[in-house]
Amino acid sequence: MTPRPSDGATSASGPEPEVWFSAVEPGVLAVSWAADVIATDVRQAVGAVLADGQAERVVARVPVADRRGVSIAGRAGLRKEGVERGVPGLGDVVRLARLAADPEPTTAEGFRGVLNAGLNRTRVIAQVLVTDEVGRVLLCELTYKTYWDLPGGVVDPHESPAAGAAREVLEELGVEITVEDLLVVSWLPPWQGWDDACLFLFRAVAPSDVVEAAMLEHREIAALHWCPPEDLDEHVADYTARLVRAALGATEPLYLEDARPR
Repeated sequence: MTPRPSDGATSASGPEPEVWFSAVEPGVLAVSWAADVIATDVRQAVGAVLADGQAERVVARVPVADRRGVSIAGRAGLRKEGVERGVPGLGDVVRLARLAADPEPTTAEGFRGVLNAGLNRTRVIAQVLVTDEVGRVLLCELTYKTYWDLPGGVVDPHESPAAGAAREVLEELGVEITVEDLLVVSWLPPWQGWDDACLFLFRAVAPSDVVEAAMLEHREIAALHWCPPEDLDEHVADYTARLVRAALGATEPLYLEDARPR
């Protein structure tokens, strides 16, 4: 649950209310509730203050460890917006909110909205294995990494991996390279502070003079290099070397975990 506010709070109704509201800013109320409250009471109380115009937005902060509290907030129609770290007196909390314009949480549309907001998010990375006419691999010498890497990057929300790969290549290299078929999907475990991710690796072929024609995004890429497959270990991380070799030897799309067969 969220703590009961000490000052400036109003109750939902009744002599012994279980749901309280306090003003955060104009049009925004924070909701709190008692430990033994049921989700229906919170939903009705939140719906009432939004319906009668007392607020356009109702927010809650629930400690991350309070799974029941997060569930109650969701069933009351509050959608997860993120995690705030180190809130004084609360620690790490889940921030949730319901807007006056949101569909009722008892409707199918409202239920989907709450559920979608609470689902885990896994990063999607799209890279391109670009080879030339003699089989060399195109690598980017990056300004922020010791190892060279394949062209590509993180896919934007609501963008397909193939579209993200093409966009990243154009942004980084300044030349259009046709992104072809999928070679590998590799799940990446958490690593050095990064959460897990799914990497999509696509095929492309380019002439060797693309290195000279490229207009690099110099904040990220210092230079381009053609690298024979046998020299990969000298320039790329172990993971990347495994990924490229698996892709070069594949006769059909592969599923890998950490660039290794399952």
